[in-house]
Amino acid sequence: MKSDIKLIDYLSVRRSIPAFQMCEPGPDKAEIEEILRLASRVPDHGKLAPWRFIVYRGDERARIGEELLKLALEAKPELSDEMIQVERTRFTRAPVVVAVVSKAGPHAKIPEWEQMMSAGAVCLNTIFAANAHGWVANWLTEWFAYDERAYDLLAVKPGEKIAGFIHMGSTTFPAVERPRPELIETVTWIGGEN
Repeated sequence: MKSDIKLIDYLSVRRSIPAFQMCEPGPDKAEIEEILRLASRVPDHGKLAPWRFIVYRGDERARIGEELLKLALEAKPELSDEMIQVERTRFTRAPVVVAVVSKAGPHAKIPEWEQMMSAGAVCLNTIFAANAHGWVANWLTEWFAYDERAYDLLAVKPGEKIAGFIHMGSTTFPAVERPRPELIETVTWIGGEN
């Protein structure tokens, strides 16, 4: 991989596009299947596939948004008009939203933490695969990823957790760089001279 300059070039400028900057078109079913096939190629100790995908498309996204709005208003009846619109459009900002669901659980040999990290790797790989197919993507969680009242609505089963929602589509906005940490802030060296 070290000699694949195209991958190096991609990683040096990889940037998520905010979901609210996405628009139609988005990937079709065949492309989504290929994206998810590639996304599944992650480290997975024990070959458990401790994750699964839920794909939200079409008019169902608007229906889900209306139901999420109801849940949000139950928790905060004083939501502003602006926030009501934000809640209503959570799933319609991008043409396709894919939930990566963690099925991590107790196992005789594979720590649950490793299973959860595999789901995180799937989230990032989904972004990479979407980008490789020419689509912009963003990994979000948002409040309803942690609110089990929304799980039935989102087709999440008991005992599962949402690792993230990957939004995919097109954009007319340029990718804008954001500050990244300096290595001196994030790396500890132990041993070696060079």
